[in-house]
Order: sequence, then structure tokens, then C-alpha cells
Amino acid sequence: MELEQLRYPVGKFIVPTEIDRQHIQSWKATIQSLPQELNALVKDLSVTERNWIYRPDGWSIKQVIHHLADSHMNSFIRFKLTLTENVPEVRPYEEHKWALTADGQDDDISASLQIITGVHNRWFYLLDTLTEEDLALLYFHPQHQRLYSLKEAIGIYDWHSRHHLAHIKQALHHKGNFE
Repeated sequence: MELEQLRYPVGKFIVPTEIDRQHIQSWKATIQSLPQELNALVKDLSVTERNWIYRPDGWSIKQVIHHLADSHMNSFIRFKLTLTENVPEVRPYEEHKWALTADGQDDDISASLQIITGVHNRWFYLLDTLTEEDLALLYFHPQHQRLYSLKEAIGIYDWHSRHHLAHIKQALHHKGNFE
């Protein structure tokens, strides 16, 4: 399998020209279902399996899970900031460095799975209350030097959820071996 395919198993995120209600509903369903899908996929993994990587020089399954907790907490906060402030500038973070911290390397994934479940439950509830006006609200991301609407951000995190689920499946399929 080609490295680019290993890196982006569901492809790169492409923003639809026009984001409609059908996109939003589908994307919200992914955000709602991620915790259950993730738990089903990793619940019985051994410590050895949690340390399998999804591509050469890629993160381990446990790092992907810890990353999902970190990333989706940050995203939920960005949604709340956008709903309560006028075009807030969000704070980027060094996700690759976060993956190297002690908690990002922890073999015990239970706390991150709990975070993902809690954040996604609240996030989905919040998303289900958003109006068309809310979905059009914007935040500024200084790392990318551009504005994002909440409706685009929902699509990004639908993709992000599917992207990392595919990474975990890839690691399991290859048993972490890419020689």
C-alpha cells in the first residue's frame, strides 16, 4: 500500500461547494457514532496491539485515541467560543508534540475513551440545536490564516473521525508491521 494511502485512508477532506442540510445531518451522525465505533474497535485490544502503528513513522493506536480526545476537546471549545464570541481567534496547538507527552503515550486508553464519549455526547447535543445562523458563524484559525464556518468545521470533524478510525483499522489489519 502506498504511503499516501496509508496516511489518508479516507482521502483528504474536500469542502463541498455548497454545504446543505444533508451534509450536516450525515456529518453529525458520524460525530454522534464515533464513541461507540471506537469503543467497539479497541475494547479488547492488548497492550501490544495498542502499540501497533498505522503506517511507517505513524502514531500507535493508543496515540491516535489520545489524539482524538485532545483534538475533539479543542474542537468542542472552538465551537463554544464561536457561539459566544464575535469571530474568535482560536488557539492552535502542536498535536505531534502532544502525542509525545506522557499521557499521549499511556498504554491505558480508558480515560481518553471516556473523554471522547463525554465530549461527543455534549457536542452532538449542541450541534443538534444549531440554527442556520449559528452554522454560518465563523472563527479564525491563525495557523491556517483563514476563517472557518461552524458548518465547515462539522465536516472537518466528520472527516477527522473517519480518518482516524481508518488508521486504527489499518494498524489492526497490518498488525503494526509495515516492513
